[in-house]
Amino acid sequence: MGYIVTIDSGTSNTRMYLWDDQGVCLHSFRAAVGVRNSAMDGHNHVLQDAVREGLNNLLAERSVSVDDVRMIIAGGMITSNVGLYELPHVTAPAGKQDLVKGIRAVVIDAVSTRPIHFIPGIKNAVARVGENNFEAMDIMRGEEVETMAVLEKLTPRKSCLLILPGSHTKFVSVDPAGQITGCLTTLAGELLTCITEYTILADAVKKSYVQSDTYDKEMVIRGFETSMEVGFSRAAFSARILNQFTEKKPAQIANFLLGAILSQDVTALKHSSAVRFEKDSSVVVCGDSAAGRALGDLLERDGSFGPVQRVGGEDIPLSAAGAYALAKEYLKQ
Repeated sequence: MGYIVTIDSGTSNTRMYLWDDQGVCLHSFRAAVGVRNSAMDGHNHVLQDAVREGLNNLLAERSVSVDDVRMIIAGGMITSNVGLYELPHVTAPAGKQDLVKGIRAVVIDAVSTRPIHFIPGIKNAVARVGENNFEAMDIMRGEEVETMAVLEKLTPRKSCLLILPGSHTKFVSVDPAGQITGCLTTLAGELLTCITEYTILADAVKKSYVQSDTYDKEMVIRGFETSMEVGFSRAAFSARILNQFTEKKPAQIANFLLGAILSQDVTALKHSSAVRFEKDSSVVVCGDSAAGRALGDLLERDGSFGPVQRVGGEDIPLSAAGAYALAKEYLKQ
C-alpha cells in the first residue's frame, strides 16, 4: 500500500493528513505553527520542526513506515519565501495539469529523508506591474489547492466564481474548462478581527463574532446597506450608536458590523480589475462559516451576480482534499 501525506501550512497553522491509496483519511495532525513564525524569527526552524513532528506523529499513530509513504505533498504559504521552499507562482489561466507540472520535489534533511512535493501558487496575468495597473494583480498560495477540491464537486462544469472566506477573503474565477483565470483578495477577516477586538466597538459587540447559531440575515443586510449608503467608516461607528441608543443585543450588532465590512468585498467584486467573470457565472461559497453565508446572502441581495450555491463544510478541509487529488494526478504522470 502506498500512503500519501498532505500538508497545508498557512500563516498561523500547519495541518497534515495521512491517506491510504483508496482516498481514506486515516489520521490528522495540527500544529499552531505557520510562516508567521518564520517571519518573526528570521528563519524557518520552528516550521521545519513542526512538519517533522507532524510526519512522525502521522506515521507512528498508524504504525506506517516512512518507506511505505508514496508521496508527501505540500501547499499553501509553505511555498513562500518564509516557508520551507520558495516556489514561483504559476501564471493564470491555470488548471490542474498546470499545477501538477509546477510541482517540485525537494529533500529537506531537517524534515525527512523523503522528498516533499511542493505545489505552486497562482498569480494573475499582469506582465509588468506598475502604478497604473497594480490593482489588477493578485496572488494566491493555498486557495488554488482548495479550488481543485471544489471543482471535483461541481457537475456539470461551467464558469463560476468561488468564494473562500478566511483571514483574507479570496475570490477565484474559474472558466468552464476548470482553469483558474484570476483571483481577488480582501482583508475582510483581519479587518473584522481588528475592529471587533481592538477598537471602541469591542464593547458594542462584546468582542464576539457571528456564529452559525447567532447569524441574523436581516442585521447583516442592514449593515451592508448602511455601508453602501453612507460609507464603511460611518456604518462601522453606527454599531456603537445601535449599542448606546437601541435595544439591539451584541450578537445582532456583530451581524450588522459583519455586513458593513463585507459590503466592501461586494464593491471590490463589482469594480476590481483583478478578477473577471460573466454576470451569469454561478457563485460558489466554500465552507460553512458565517462570513461565507453572509457573502452569499449579500450577493443574492445585490442582484448583480449569478445563482449562489454552497459546498464544503465536511470533516476533511478542502485544502487537504485538493492536495490529495493533485497527488493522485501527479503519480499518474
